[in-house]
Amino acid sequence: MYIQLNGQVIYYEKHGEGSPVILVHGNQETHKIFDVLIPKLSKKHTIFAIDSRGHGFSSAPAEYHYTDMAEDIAAFAAALELIRPAFYGFSDGGIVGLIAAAKYPALFSALAVSGANLTPSGWKLFSRLSVQLDYLKKKDPLVRLMLKEPHITRAELAKITVPVLVLAGSKDIIRERETRKIAASIPDAVLKILPDENHFSYVVHSPKLFPLLDEFFSAHCY
Repeated sequence: MYIQLNGQVIYYEKHGEGSPVILVHGNQETHKIFDVLIPKLSKKHTIFAIDSRGHGFSSAPAEYHYTDMAEDIAAFAAALELIRPAFYGFSDGGIVGLIAAAKYPALFSALAVSGANLTPSGWKLFSRLSVQLDYLKKKDPLVRLMLKEPHITRAELAKITVPVLVLAGSKDIIRERETRKIAASIPDAVLKILPDENHFSYVVHSPKLFPLLDEFFSAHCY
């Protein structure tokens, strides 16, 4: 399905019944990375799986900013009259969720993020160098986004008032101290570092994410 938000055409899919949950993928991905997760979560929840602006079937803007993507989520919830949906975001999607929850404290009922970072320096050095090399080769504006943004402060995270689950793999491309900083900056956030998992392994086309989100959303979704 398509919806126009903030001057962008956004594609999304809707599955299941129950309390609403919004899913947002990472950079240069689509909602299809959740193909294993959606059938399981949709047994208890109405799932809204979005292609972020410039990804998948959604239209591309002139330039990319995480704050604009966060505004898309707020506008999406308002347009569909979703009452305090839960949110899960992976990587860039996690960044978007943090920004949206900080700016609109009443937007979500619960927030789960994995593999998110607060600034570009939150990446491990080798991974960031790989992204820089990728950008030099392709000049992809989505890759540039990861090198220039986000810039989320601890003060902004402290504004988040909903229950939060912060996830990362022990072998993530994001520095563990960055993940711990996110969790420590959000009141009462729950942190889980998953042993032997990398940035993608427990999320993309994986059944491993479901029990973590199922437990969290079952406790906090309306």
